[in-house]
Amino acid sequence: MEIRYHSTRDKEHFLTASQAILQGLAEDGGLFVPERIPEPLSIPALMDKDYRGVALEVMKLFLCDYTDEELKACIDAAYDSKFDTEEIAPLAEIGGTYYLELFHGATIAFKDMALSILPHLMTTAARKQGLKEEIVILTATSGDTGKAAMAGFADVPGTRIMVFYPKDGVSPVQEKQMLTQKGKNVRVVGIRGNFDDAQSGVKRMFNDADLKKELKDKGFIFSSANSINIGRLVPQVVYYVYSYVQLLRYGRISLGEPVNFCVPTGNFGNILAAFYASRIGVPVNKLICASNSNRVLYDFFHAGTYDKLHELDLKSGAFSQERKFMLTGSPSMDILISSNLERLIYYISGEDTEKTAALMKSLSENGSYDIDDEMKERLEGFESGFAGEARCARAIRETFEKHSYVIDPHTAVGAAVYEDYFAQSGDETNTVIASTASPYKFARTVMNAIDPSSDACEDMELIDKLCSLSGVELPNAIEELKGAPILHDTVCEIAEMPDEVRGFLR
Repeated sequence: MEIRYHSTRDKEHFLTASQAILQGLAEDGGLFVPERIPEPLSIPALMDKDYRGVALEVMKLFLCDYTDEELKACIDAAYDSKFDTEEIAPLAEIGGTYYLELFHGATIAFKDMALSILPHLMTTAARKQGLKEEIVILTATSGDTGKAAMAGFADVPGTRIMVFYPKDGVSPVQEKQMLTQKGKNVRVVGIRGNFDDAQSGVKRMFNDADLKKELKDKGFIFSSANSINIGRLVPQVVYYVYSYVQLLRYGRISLGEPVNFCVPTGNFGNILAAFYASRIGVPVNKLICASNSNRVLYDFFHAGTYDKLHELDLKSGAFSQERKFMLTGSPSMDILISSNLERLIYYISGEDTEKTAALMKSLSENGSYDIDDEMKERLEGFESGFAGEARCARAIRETFEKHSYVIDPHTAVGAAVYEDYFAQSGDETNTVIASTASPYKFARTVMNAIDPSSDACEDMELIDKLCSLSGVELPNAIEELKGAPILHDTVCEIAEMPDEVRGFLR
């Protein structure tokens, strides 16, 4: 039976998968979810399949109005030579823990895993729906989504993409990757604010009926490349399924044996994909949510309260401290409004759209919400932890010194949180840590952790030093930055974002 999609806040209106992908965000501000979870996969049937084969089997469960031929064409176009390894998402066994390397794509971050295929899913959907308007992708980025999205959509006919990022909230490499992006249909704008400001600004434009009508009259419709788009989320489910198949194939686990997934997360999309993988047949013991110093998710899992304004006092257990937005060495996780958590709220509420809508209204109006005891019980499969800057630096340094393996600051958050979880729980379940970015994207933070004397070096000198130290070949994405001209230089206030969109489309 075909699976339709509805908002987390309304079960009365249904869309097909392709319609949901094109629309991006529901009209009521909610996120699209499948009306039911698909029937579980047959894991043994995946044993002889490569990444593309696993992707087809996973994605056709969710994207039911796409034919197998359409999905296969999208998959083949996405997971091709732009990835520097045939495995696409290889597993590295480091000290008895498995690192799922999600950074082998064109922009060396895990966002490539979904944003390589989203343009193909979207343009296929447009054909299926007979869409006449030009698709305008509006996206907020905390560092990696922007580049991966622009690279995916660059010069794709019938689309334009505009990315907003916090001007002082990304790494130098992340920023230069975006500002040098080629393509007649791409634009990137820095905002004077943080990622939450950018994300909220994009959401306001999606919900601005007058703006949407104004642009529709001119032949444009909005869509999103953030993980609020179900077309971003479904491809991310694939690599968790694939990692389990790899562990089976290499004889590291037996069929049916559960694993843990430890996921560094800010907007909650990446770990939500692991949650969906567990719902379609991957045996999971624990999903470990790893936060950096912006620990709003850690506080939520520990107290059952989501509060973007106040921080949990770990001694008293009360939300008595003002929550401050922290700029960290893992900028893609510097987020206080985790949009994808709404989908988990929908599930733990018993798929109650009214309750979900009420909680989201409370967050919008009061800055917080509390879940009830029944909802808390449904979080039993989750664990959480957080790691501050010094703890992350130690994880980078110790992983290199003990195993000659270099990890980026986001992966270090996952490594540190998992180490703390293991020390406290003694849980010996095989664990996969999502390694979300290449260390080359954050060379200064990585080298400062390994060799603090490196801080005096220029950025590109640091990258060369890291290359020599790690013995890992410099990715093409970094080589291409050397001498690349700056093509985008616009910076605006938050309130000016709609005018920047109008200017771009004009």
